[in-house]
Amino acid sequence: MPKDIRIVFMGTPEFAVPSLEALLQDGHQVVAVVTAPDKPAGRGLQLKASAVKECALAHHLPVLQPTNLKDPEFLSTLLSYEANLQVVVAFRMLPESIWSYPAEGTFNLHASLLPNYRGAAPINWAIMNGETETGCTTFFLKHEIDTGNILFQEKEPIYAEDTVAQLYERLMHKGAQLVCKTVRAIRDEKISPIPQDETLARHAAPKIHKETCRIDWNKSAQAINNFVRGLSPIPAAWSLANDKQFKIYKTSVTGRIHAASGCGQVVSDGKKFLDVATGDGFLSIEEMQPEGKKRMSVEEFLRGYQTAGLQFN
Repeated sequence: MPKDIRIVFMGTPEFAVPSLEALLQDGHQVVAVVTAPDKPAGRGLQLKASAVKECALAHHLPVLQPTNLKDPEFLSTLLSYEANLQVVVAFRMLPESIWSYPAEGTFNLHASLLPNYRGAAPINWAIMNGETETGCTTFFLKHEIDTGNILFQEKEPIYAEDTVAQLYERLMHKGAQLVCKTVRAIRDEKISPIPQDETLARHAAPKIHKETCRIDWNKSAQAINNFVRGLSPIPAAWSLANDKQFKIYKTSVTGRIHAASGCGQVVSDGKKFLDVATGDGFLSIEEMQPEGKKRMSVEEFLRGYQTAGLQFN
């Protein structure tokens, strides 16, 4: 006999929306949604709801937006919904008083094949490190972040041209289906959680800061190409040239050979290509954004800029 499952869903950004939509479409009972408080956005700094809040309101679901997850009033309200399962997708770290109370537990969707790429930015780091495969994992929460027992995993290839935006889109929808699969298995008592194998935790996926995104031209052309893909379009890899910041969105490893005096030196025909010397050859820049300008193709850039003496550092 399947269990009666009452779900509280926790999430904030766009990545979590397909999971919430899929749960509802699958007929599961979502009794409340917890998301981040509205934040000022845009030029007028008007308060903007999270993507998950907008989805929840469209489905007439109760929405909780605590500023403090340990607030007794919030906890009391949360308990009043009498959920026996919590589903977490792209939300903040939960205190034990929150994740431990549901009878069926609290599980999280993570966009990697755990234990590899634990942390805030698994999709970015998988591409930046040149991986050819990643995936999604559902696992029960426990004290240490991203370390709980695994419920299910689904693999996803990383293609040579993938940017973080493209892989994010695929994992967002693959993850939504995995969330539904996990809830069905819990409902039908068909789960066998397994501990994570620590020997497989080869890479971490820490939060990405601006300085993280600066290109090191001493690395190989392929490593820099992976780095650019893993940060495109947001937050974008960048480099300095002539004291100006250039965001780099698209590159390719070129077979062209030039004479260059050092890493970061630019070689161009002034019309079609702009190649940059790296630690082992040349990387061709295809899309970029000079400081104070719009994103543009290399051809557009070359029509308006002189490259003589241009050096990235």
